[in-house]
Amino acid sequence: MGKLLLGLLAAGKLGALACYFVARNTGSNLLLALAYAGFFINLFNLIPLSPFDGGRITAVLSPRVWLLGVPILIALFFYRPSPMLVLVGVLAAPQVMRAWKYDPKAPENATYYTTNLETKLTYGLFYVGLAGFTAIMSYDVHEMLAHVRVR
Repeated sequence: MGKLLLGLLAAGKLGALACYFVARNTGSNLLLALAYAGFFINLFNLIPLSPFDGGRITAVLSPRVWLLGVPILIALFFYRPSPMLVLVGVLAAPQVMRAWKYDPKAPENATYYTTNLETKLTYGLFYVGLAGFTAIMSYDVHEMLAHVRVR
């Protein structure tokens, strides 16, 4: 399951990278814009909050990591208010409450969230690497598109 999830996360970035490289070679602003959209959507999807993929990955580390996604979602809402962010907040609320009340010693949690340190480190490094790469590419491609204006 974990390898499938990481593979799907990488597939979105590979599609955005393909658009990016073809755009660089052909000078296509459309493909550059598609690359930006792909990187940005993938970055948004890595917010460490369920129902996003970032919430699924960080659950391997600890469900309490989901609490980091709340300020990110709130900041996004104040930066660019959107009803979609409200919907995501409503969908994420039960998971956030579960993370707030999370007791690692509870039998059901000890069984469900038990993973070895190597797995946690592997997932954590992949997550930070994917988020960092996607953030850098989103920023760089956005800067490259600064010269393109709607006429």
